[in-house]
Amino acid sequence: MKALLLIAHGSRRKQSNDEVVILADRLKLNCSEQYEIIHAGFLELAEMLIPDGIKKCVDDGATSIVVLPYFLNSGRHVIEDIPNIVNETKPHYPNINIKIAPHLGASNLMMELLITTANATQ
Repeated sequence: MKALLLIAHGSRRKQSNDEVVILADRLKLNCSEQYEIIHAGFLELAEMLIPDGIKKCVDDGATSIVVLPYFLNSGRHVIEDIPNIVNETKPHYPNINIKIAPHLGASNLMMELLITTANATQ
């Protein structure tokens, strides 16, 4: 089974973390055909850190996991921290294919999203 693990930074503000969990729940409604398992995880400051999220996906039956960084820019967290954490976790699950998708800000759809969002204020 294929899993999607949406990774955000994490915040001391519970409501911010809840927004990411709600987004993951909405993803379940929209892409359950591509991903049977969808969870939210965090880099730091919140419950369900990346290794815990990977474990939860595996415990739920995942045979492959796509880690999706919910970040706009390719800063240190995207370039170093997330890959390092995923690579440190992979040996615990040698039979699971774990890949990291490009961060959200790298998507070609970002331009359309920006324009649509700006136009919504008119």
